[in-house]
Amino acid sequence: MTMRQKFVAFAIVSVIAVLLCSLFWRPVLWSFVALIPIIIMGTLDMLQKRHAIRRLYPFLGRFRYLLESVRPEIQQYFVESETNGMPISREFRSLVYQRAKGDRDTRPFGTIFDVDRDGYEWVNHSMAPKHSSDANHRIRFGGDDCSQPYMASPLNISAMSFGSLSNNAIRALNKGAKIGGFAHNTGEGSISPYHLEYGGDLIWQIGTGYFGCRDSNGNFEPDLFTKNAGRSEVKMIEIKLSQGAKPGHGGILPAAKLTREIAEIRGVPMGQDVLSPPSHSAFDTPTEMMHFVKKLRDLSAGKPTGIKLCLGNRNEFLSICKAMIETGITPDFVTVDGSEGGTGAAPTEMTNSVGTPLKDGLITVNNALIGCGLRDRVRIIAAGKIFSAFHLMRVIALGADTVNSARAMMLALGCIQSRTCNTDHCPTGIATQNPARALALDVTDKGQRVANFHHETVIHLSELIAAAGLNNLEELQPRHINRRVQGTDVQTYEQLYPTLAPGCLLNDATIPGGWKADWIAASPSSW
Repeated sequence: MTMRQKFVAFAIVSVIAVLLCSLFWRPVLWSFVALIPIIIMGTLDMLQKRHAIRRLYPFLGRFRYLLESVRPEIQQYFVESETNGMPISREFRSLVYQRAKGDRDTRPFGTIFDVDRDGYEWVNHSMAPKHSSDANHRIRFGGDDCSQPYMASPLNISAMSFGSLSNNAIRALNKGAKIGGFAHNTGEGSISPYHLEYGGDLIWQIGTGYFGCRDSNGNFEPDLFTKNAGRSEVKMIEIKLSQGAKPGHGGILPAAKLTREIAEIRGVPMGQDVLSPPSHSAFDTPTEMMHFVKKLRDLSAGKPTGIKLCLGNRNEFLSICKAMIETGITPDFVTVDGSEGGTGAAPTEMTNSVGTPLKDGLITVNNALIGCGLRDRVRIIAAGKIFSAFHLMRVIALGADTVNSARAMMLALGCIQSRTCNTDHCPTGIATQNPARALALDVTDKGQRVANFHHETVIHLSELIAAAGLNNLEELQPRHINRRVQGTDVQTYEQLYPTLAPGCLLNDATIPGGWKADWIAASPSSW
């Protein structure tokens, strides 16, 4: 029995009990006065659509908002939730909520950060700032091999599958993408009817399970792929090698969240956990992977096709670069997922201690492509705990062309980070396959909130670019971002993270010493 059903039962039983008791003891009627406000508030909670928690937990859900408004920030959480020197505190969550709701997001009394703290980062403004006019900036994906290039927004929705998320959550994300004109990554769980309902742009992710394009043995099936890739909503194809939440592990959909509908969409049997293999069966070497990239691009009639990974050993990515050079085939983009990112549930050891953080992975991938003379042919997408316009600005300065966000988009939907995603008991109707819980998430309201968050964040990115005296994102360089290294020692990203010279890895005489061992170890015919 759901909380909504329990509340209705409570209201009915309470009214009957009071009426019966009043037949024998009239003062009992006065106790009914105390129940009337509770019943009225609970009924209103079930009827309203803006707050999923209040719809799912009539009357009781109100206490969550009350407690949140008065509780102090937990210092331990503040310390443990740092990424790249910038704390992901309640302040950032509030920022997403406010922008999603269209509320005022300005703050009095200055920065929330200790600016003297080691690791503090900022962008210097110019004495000649520009007028903010780049809010509709677009980045082209797809080179000469693509007949259907895609003009992408700087900020898009990162990979989250139907199955991990509810049908209404997928609907709301896609509706937001349609309203705002940005892309929605399907995650590896295939394309569901809910991804298509509002016609938002899709990036179809193909994982190791080949969901949506697999045969009965779980191997890649070209005909099924061609059918789905040919949909007008699908703008790009992404081959997932690994993800930040659990790199080297493969995706997990617990049996408790596997419905018959999901099983049919993914092409898997009922009654057991859906575990994606840790590696692909369609290719075994970097060279074979490049041919697979070309195959998918051809089968999709020339749509941009790329790869996604959480960086592991540097020599393995250099092996991919060598395969690009040897075959002449390049992916249209590389999505770099940071190990600190990932909304999916994962073993604690995988979450905390496996994979390269976003900043380090992004720097390595960008430098490897530059050093191999490939950077002008391959776009880079960055993903990993992106909440604000300054977060976007930092990773773009380090080499990203566009940014994907999952966590912030979930917060825009109303996620409260209850961390019950893998139990099917999500209190906001987002990460669940329970129909009653999913129904509490209003698609119209939450879709608009996703669009609001995207719009406001891109506007603020444009304002930051203008404040720095730049005309557009292309002019943003590592030298524009500052970091307090220690005490009064302040350095720019350009000083902290030197960029390789174009093509330097292609000549033994110009390979930097720190890269030589990995370059020698890299091979296009093996990992």
